[in-house]
Amino acid sequence: YQRRVHGRNLFGRRLLLTNTGDMWRASAVLLRKVTPLGDRVIVQRVSTATQTKGGVLIPESAIKKSNEGTVIEVGPGTKDHDMTVKKGDLVILPEYGGIELKIESEVMHLFREQEILAVIS
Repeated sequence: YQRRVHGRNLFGRRLLLTNTGDMWRASAVLLRKVTPLGDRVIVQRVSTATQTKGGVLIPESAIKKSNEGTVIEVGPGTKDHDMTVKKGDLVILPEYGGIELKIESEVMHLFREQEILAVIS
């Protein structure tokens, strides 16, 4: 049988301890929190359909990027500019631009707030 316990190592990193019989095995659990600086916003694009309603698979080369996304994290803003978007907002993004980030195997994009076209309410 397996027994799992969450703990922390000396450096404060979270560990998952697994007991498989006579031995304990420790594995690091990645819980990274990324906070953008200044007037930047981390957005995750809404995924587009890869299959039609009729069941036909669409190849990756024919799939267009979605212009909608969800705000994941918001920076603190600058002295001259207060942030108007909030975490969880659904926004319209430009077709090109932004910096692609891979955080824990998920693809996200970093935009300046001025590059975001609109907020969907």
